[in-house]
Amino acid sequence: MAGLRLLTLAILLSAATSLRAEILVVVNEDNSVSELNSRQIVDLYMGRFQTFPDGEPAFPLDLPPDSVTRELFYRRLTDKSVAEVNAYWARLLFTGRATPPRVLADSLTVLKAVRENRGAIGYIDSAELGEGVKVVGRVD
Repeated sequence: MAGLRLLTLAILLSAATSLRAEILVVVNEDNSVSELNSRQIVDLYMGRFQTFPDGEPAFPLDLPPDSVTRELFYRRLTDKSVAEVNAYWARLLFTGRATPPRVLADSLTVLKAVRENRGAIGYIDSAELGEGVKVVGRVD
């Protein structure tokens, strides 16, 4: 019985920690963008704009649909669930007006792609931040 209580406590603490996780929006360190506000991030991730504010092409990268970080990113940024965002993209794809962000396997793959592509933009949990990328926004 005590083991079950400890397991339940550990799960609750883990969930609480992930809800407080700071999500960072990152670009290649050579990208000229130094900061993006929430509206600009929404516009890039919801297909409204395909370029950064300076006119350079932007290539948004997404985490897998079952990622907790992805769920938090879209919930905090757009107040929509991943399912609602997927439905939004299904409608846009049907009309041919835009292409959704490219889905990569995990945060390490996103970081690698951002390091290797000046136009890539991704989001990660702040605990995963590494070298070769520049933080241009935070999603709280």
